[in-house]
Amino acid sequence: MGELVKAQLIELKQDFQSEKDGGQRVAVQFNPETLKVTFANQIVQPQGGDQAAGNSGRQFVGAGTTKLALTLWFDVTAMTEDAVDDVRRLTQKVIYFMTPVPAEGDATKLAPPGVRFIWGSFLFDGMVEGLEESLEYFSPAGKPLRANLTLTLSQQKILEAKFEGEGKVPARPGHKPLNSAKAGDSLQSMAGAGGKGGFGFSASVGGGLGGGWQAIASANGIEDPLRLSPGQLIDLDVKAGAGFGAAISAPSLPSPRISVGATLAFD
Repeated sequence: MGELVKAQLIELKQDFQSEKDGGQRVAVQFNPETLKVTFANQIVQPQGGDQAAGNSGRQFVGAGTTKLALTLWFDVTAMTEDAVDDVRRLTQKVIYFMTPVPAEGDATKLAPPGVRFIWGSFLFDGMVEGLEESLEYFSPAGKPLRANLTLTLSQQKILEAKFEGEGKVPARPGHKPLNSAKAGDSLQSMAGAGGKGGFGFSASVGGGLGGGWQAIASANGIEDPLRLSPGQLIDLDVKAGAGFGAAISAPSLPSPRISVGATLAFD
């Protein structure tokens, strides 16, 4: 199992595209439980327009917005290294992104710094629109030891998720895809549909069904291959030659009726 990836808040240049050299960088103490992404378009009803026209009378007047909402938790009692006495010493690093700073190229204008929230493959660039801090669990000296920060980040455009590669996950050792039995399915029909040789008869099995169903039944602990429960998960990917570890009842077939007639003629 790989190392746990921690989410980070990274200060951006005011072009919202590249990280600021020497800027603020905060690694969260605990990863958020959920991320809520909201998309919105800017649509208005023209003045004097036909209200009864509904959507046909509305106009798209500007770029949309994307917002990200999340909650971060901080707890100084859980720190094993570089412990502090007041949780606000940690949260202040996040509140920094709410503080207006002089704009690049024009020190008379102030604006909050750009911020990048990154967690694994999830990336959101924007500005902190709102922040709410809740303090709890105070020390005997009245210092808060735990806090949660509810953040809302926004970007004045519709952000699209970007992915690398095809996104296919290789099969992990010990994990096999299972097939779900449907109502009326038998092990023989499922094995046949999966190309596992489920049909056919073999006299070598005492009149039972031959092919690969025996190994599949043994590996899955199935005693009656004709009576599967709907939704039952079956591993059809069993090597031919697997041993029989369970008692398997071959479906009973009607005993053949043999009529023998002979006519003897003597001269």
